Amino acid sequence: MTEITITRVARLPDPFRIERFLSNPKLGPRTLFFSGGSALNGVAQCLKRYTHNSIHLVTPFDSGGSSQGLRIAFNMPAIGDLRSRLMALADETVLGHPDVFRLFTHRFSKTASQVDLAAELESMIAGTHPLVEAIEQPMRTLIQNQLGMFHAARPIDFDLRGASIGNLILAGGYLNQNQQLEPIIFLVAKLVGVQGTVRAVADDNLHLGADLDDGEVVIGQHLLTGKEHPPLDSPIRNLFLNRGLTGKDPAEAAFPDRNRSLIQSADLICYAPGSFYTSLIANLLPKGVGKAVAARTIPKVYVPGTGQDPETGTMSVADKVQTLLAYLRRDAGSDCPIDRLLNFVIVDQAVPEKETEGLQALGLSVLRLDLVSKASAPYYAPVPLCETLVSLT
Repeated sequence: MTEITITRVARLPDPFRIERFLSNPKLGPRTLFFSGGSALNGVAQCLKRYTHNSIHLVTPFDSGGSSQGLRIAFNMPAIGDLRSRLMALADETVLGHPDVFRLFTHRFSKTASQVDLAAELESMIAGTHPLVEAIEQPMRTLIQNQLGMFHAARPIDFDLRGASIGNLILAGGYLNQNQQLEPIIFLVAKLVGVQGTVRAVADDNLHLGADLDDGEVVIGQHLLTGKEHPPLDSPIRNLFLNRGLTGKDPAEAAFPDRNRSLIQSADLICYAPGSFYTSLIANLLPKGVGKAVAARTIPKVYVPGTGQDPETGTMSVADKVQTLLAYLRRDAGSDCPIDRLLNFVIVDQAVPEKETEGLQALGLSVLRLDLVSKASAPYYAPVPLCETLVSLT
């Protein structure tokens, strides 16, 4: 087999490609995202108009929010970001499974008593709850089985207030599948008609840790984001994977072969907007990610987050790019050419020139586009960002 590299001139946006993908999203491009959190969900939801083949590698290392109670109770990877991305990509048409979608996006009341919430959960397991009763067989029984497994295994003091039913179903499926995430993610994707592919970037049950510039060590994603706890007083010097939440105990995660195959089949790789360290860099920590990215000769794009990111403080876009490359090179090799790891940096036209100073000297193309609307500010408007990405494929 002979491999060649073909280049082309791209228009941004490219009306021809956009119209072609809009007319038949089933044949849309395989755009692969490294991401986590909710920052990309609006874009992912919009992207379904252009392609049903997008690929989302999501971090399972979170330790806060809706995942925290389940991680503590069952010593399992984080599933909240996986669930939210599955729902963002779910088929919302009448041909999909809107009843399943409604159940997965339902949350228990934050103010009800534990007794009342337990009774509501039991009615779901019995199939008498309106949200479950509306679901057709055999999907209803599959969901009841996962909730039943969760209910049987949950600690007696597990707090159901505000719990996401989708997370409880995923947790039950994880326990039901010998503590494996992949089978239950696959099942849920089929249940809600996910128009794309969602995978955990690694299977390992690990946490995030960070060495700060002032010498402090912080363990736990929830302590790093500056959202559930006050922002860090010192910049992050090194992000790493840790075995637990108490004490520094670094560990390695493997990049599964199935995810390597997804990279091999991708038409474009996007380092997506979101919390810089805990949503993006966290996805690049498993061993094998950098090498898999470097092996492909497809467009590789970084779209820095907009608005204030407590994780990065005063870092410029150029600083973030240098940090992104440094983490990729940890696996790909310190001498890996930049163009094997990154080609384009896409920013809104309002981003000051000084933010991207020096990037062109690295051989990177900085694309300044109109990506933030009055309605979406300070965040990206989904349509122009989606149309930019599909135009580059």
